[in-house]
Amino acid sequence: MRIMSNEQLVAAYRDAEKNGHEKAWVSMLRKEMKSRGLGAFNKR
Repeated sequence: MRIMSNEQLVAAYRDAEKNGHEKAWVSMLRKEMKSRGLGAFNKR
């Protein structure tokens, strides 16, 4: 799945977790982020 940019993918994941979307959707986003080597944490 290479439809979203990395930034869009992380934003979609954060939004899905915050709003309590389907677990399957959150899991799929998390799996894609892991395959791209991304994390969902803000670095400050």
